[in-house]
This record gives sequence, C-alpha cells and structure tokens, in this order.
Amino acid sequence: MKRFHIALAVRDLDESIIDYSARLGQPPAAVVPGAYAMWRTDLLNFSINQSPSRVGELRHVGFEDDEAPEYASSTDCNGLLWEAFSAAEQDRRIVSTYGVAVRNA
Repeated sequence: MKRFHIALAVRDLDESIIDYSARLGQPPAAVVPGAYAMWRTDLLNFSINQSPSRVGELRHVGFEDDEAPEYASSTDCNGLLWEAFSAAEQDRRIVSTYGVAVRNA
C-alpha cells in the first residue's frame, strides 16, 4: 500500500489530537505523549509533532510505501523536503526520534 504523508508542527499535541481525530474520523494509530501523533488512513499517513515555535508549519511531505527498500529523502525544486519510507521504517524512526509510542488497534 502507498499512502501520501504529511507532517505538521502543532502548538498543543493533546488539543491537536482531538481536532485531527474528528477531521479524520479516527483516533491516531500511535501517540508519544507530549511529542508526536500519527494517523494511518487508507490513503493518508498524517503526523504531527508538538513544536510551538513552528506551529502550523509544514515539516515535510512524502510517501509511506510498503515496497520502499529503505528510508530516503530529497528536496524538491521549491525547497520542500520529501520522504519515502515503509511503515516499519517509520515505526523505528518514531521510537528513535520521540520515544516509544502508545498504539491504537
């Protein structure tokens, strides 16, 4: 499966989880309290991280792709960072960057 990935910086993680869960119609698939949340829908991989100094900023975009052999990133002609990764690789990076996530079934 291939999902489009969007990553945003938010002011308040808990408030944002409530808002985006309502907008996406489901709770996040993973949460690192006080730091990070991620949703996986059929078409979208959407993540947020608490970063009050960068609130509302698009951090990066890309694709979660089960066939991606490894994590890769590049910058497009507009200076936007694009990432490509498998779900397993993203899960590893969540732990190494933010800590162990609470998982929702």
